[in-house]
Amino acid sequence: MLSKDDIRNLLELRFSKDIHKKLSEIPKPCALKDIYKGANRIKDAIAKGEKIVIVGDYDVDGVISCVIMSEFFDEIGVKNYSVRIPNRFKDGYGLNSAIIDEFLDANLIITVDNGISAHEAALMCKERGIDLIITDHHMPPAILPEAYAIINPKQDDCCFPNVEICGAQVAWYVVGALKEVLEIQFDMSKFLELLAIAIIADMMELRDMNRILVRLGINRINQSKRVAFLAIKDFYGKDKFECDDISFLIAPLINSAGRMDDATNSYRFLRTKNIKEAYDFLDMIVEFNNSRKEEERVLFENSLKDVSDDEHIIVTWGQEWHEGVIGIVASRLAKHFKKPAIVFSIDKGRAKGSARSVGKIDILSLIAKHQHLLSSFGGHKGAAGLVCDPLNLELFKSEINKSCFLMDLHKFSPSDDLLGEINPREIDYDLLEILEIFEPYGQKNPRPVFKLENVLVKNEKLIGKDQNHLKLILQKGDKTLEALFFNHTRHIKVGETIDIIFSISKNSFRGLITPQLLIRELLE
Repeated sequence: MLSKDDIRNLLELRFSKDIHKKLSEIPKPCALKDIYKGANRIKDAIAKGEKIVIVGDYDVDGVISCVIMSEFFDEIGVKNYSVRIPNRFKDGYGLNSAIIDEFLDANLIITVDNGISAHEAALMCKERGIDLIITDHHMPPAILPEAYAIINPKQDDCCFPNVEICGAQVAWYVVGALKEVLEIQFDMSKFLELLAIAIIADMMELRDMNRILVRLGINRINQSKRVAFLAIKDFYGKDKFECDDISFLIAPLINSAGRMDDATNSYRFLRTKNIKEAYDFLDMIVEFNNSRKEEERVLFENSLKDVSDDEHIIVTWGQEWHEGVIGIVASRLAKHFKKPAIVFSIDKGRAKGSARSVGKIDILSLIAKHQHLLSSFGGHKGAAGLVCDPLNLELFKSEINKSCFLMDLHKFSPSDDLLGEINPREIDYDLLEILEIFEPYGQKNPRPVFKLENVLVKNEKLIGKDQNHLKLILQKGDKTLEALFFNHTRHIKVGETIDIIFSISKNSFRGLITPQLLIRELLE
């Protein structure tokens, strides 16, 4: 059985190959191809008072990328610039001809968190004499768009270390390069709070430099004077934000505007300096988030009827399913069935899909093998977007399942985070402190999961608005433990003995902090 020392040693091993362990050690801007070419063009545009347009994306990463670029521009006194975040429903994803048409006076367009596949838009910019700087982190296509500069760590000839970074980090590096070429003083750490949210929300690997930035960023959020964070803290009665608050509270709130309405609302929420305006935006965003939850619940239930046990990868679709929540539904399906999942919404002769992975499966590579059936696709290892003709859906589902069958699936166990069976006496406040040392948990640093066998159920109670969660009092030997089982898969009776897989969370009640088990699954 695992002791606290065993757990500490196992978790320390996860970071043994990290190259960058301090902020001073992370790669410099010069590691990114074209970054100084792009920075010097922006410097020139600022000096000449040319019209600059920043084009973002409607998710958390894209919104935060826009906030970073625009706040830097404001700080250094740039006046002639605009920010355009596409609307998911009206504009679709990324830079396109309609958006370019809105800015006939533009001299320079900078994309953030998009653009790496924007071939038509790049040609249109070239024809109109608009210089295009693409900053992105998604997987580049075989042929790159014709742009003035492309700043993307995934380019073949880019010497950025093999670390998955998000779009906001690329934008942050561009700011760093601009600081150098403009020869100005600027505190780059002021954006750490935003980077932490973008890195976690975009499911980046929480190792190496990302781990450093997130750890520092969470500290910054709790010291932040940004009124958006003060409003969230007050609205939800938080004394301080924990790591999980980014994943389960802040990121979903920022994301909800882009999912349900327009991401510009979240951009303005993060940028406002007026506390009353922040509360007004937050009220609106909370409503969007509540609508998102309800829409997600309905689609998840509708999608369950299409799932077959013999599928290696879940592929499901429906007419006019809400495009803003199909990604979350795919994520829920993947977690529920421990298989990759792809959910499509069919509308106006087009099937738009969102994919989520599990374990170590590279969902983007899997999708790329079937690009002959798709109109477009893009993303990264953990999450991807794709579009195809609805007539191709059945064939795509069949073909991707065949190719998934050929993979060595046992290598991709979602239970890689299972550390082993724990001695129940080790589950105490000291263990919570050890687990906290190795936060943040997420991609490539999964929350540790443990096993306990022959645990006696002393008490059980249904909780939640829909009575779909269980609160349990468990006993093993002379140790009593409190546990929660969200969306429980079967009812558990008092007096029953169960085997459980679980993670451990912090339960704070009236100032008293105790460990609480979060049951992942029952072992039959």
